[in-house]
Order: sequence, then structure tokens, then C-alpha cells
Amino acid sequence: METILSWVATIATITAATIVASNLGARITGYGFIVFTIGSVAWFALGLVTDQPALVWTNAALTLLNLFGIWRWLGRQARIEDASTAAAEASRDTSGEPLFPVSLLTSAKVRSETSHLGDCVEAMAGCRSGRIAYVVVSEGGIAGAGETLRRLPWSELRAERNELVARVKPEQFCALEPVPKDQWPAR
Repeated sequence: METILSWVATIATITAATIVASNLGARITGYGFIVFTIGSVAWFALGLVTDQPALVWTNAALTLLNLFGIWRWLGRQARIEDASTAAAEASRDTSGEPLFPVSLLTSAKVRSETSHLGDCVEAMAGCRSGRIAYVVVSEGGIAGAGETLRRLPWSELRAERNELVARVKPEQFCALEPVPKDQWPAR
């Protein structure tokens, strides 16, 4: 029994940490917390079986935190994402300007007319005007390691459904000066 509990706990914890660390959206993060809950319950049970009170109390607290994570990501945040998506979709059927969820500026795909350029990781806006000055696009690398960040002026972009379309060609994008990870331009 101890061996089974320890392997379930270990596999669930590692899997959940991978899912949550990947930051693939509210629902997937919420599912990660479900897997974390399975792990914390298994660790809790292992603590009971092996008479380890610290393991029991730690995982009792972690189970409560994981349940909060489930509510936060599968409940509240998923509803917010659904509402913004629905508003954007509904705006396409009105005479006004179509809407784009600003939260996508930290994850939207960025493409030219012909190819994928990278993923938007952030946007910088003017404090007084509220206008977006530029977005930072991550190109290449794996999970942030080895990536190149480039500044793309908002004037060179248009929002289209859940992605950004650049008015620059791929070779022009690649010619943009890389942005240091810790020193983004003030203008």
C-alpha cells in the first residue's frame, strides 16, 4: 500500500507541477490543480499509513490550497475567459469595431500574412493615453529558454480573433533588434 501511495503521489505531483508551470490557460491550469489534489491526498494518506504527522498536516493544507486553485482556475478565471471570448465574438456581429480580449496580449500568437512569427508575451501602454505602444514577441526557444524577444510597434499590428497579425514580413521581423530580457525600451 505504501509503495502504491508513494508512486501515485510522486507521479501526480510531478505531472501537476508540469501542467501548472506550463501556463497553458485557465482550464489546463485548473486541471493541473485537480492532479495536484490527487497528489496531496495520496501524500496525506501515505503520511497517515506511515505515521508522519508533518506529512499529514502539510498535505491537508496543500489539499485545501489545491481546491482553491481549482475554484480559481476552473471556476472564476474560466468564466472570465469565456465572457471575454463571448464579448469578442458578439462584437463581430455589430456595426461597431470588433473587440479583442486584452488578456491575450500575454499569450496571443503573432503571425505575418504568410507565417508564424512568435508569441506575444507582454504589451506596453501609455499611462495617460492608454494606447498600446508596443508588444514584446518571443521567438524560438523552448519554454522561454533560448528565446529571442523583439519589440513590435502596435502600429504594425492588427488584432484578428485570438491572434495578432503583423504588417511586417518575416524577414523584416527577424531584422528587428532583439530586446534584452531585462531592459525593454522606454519608448
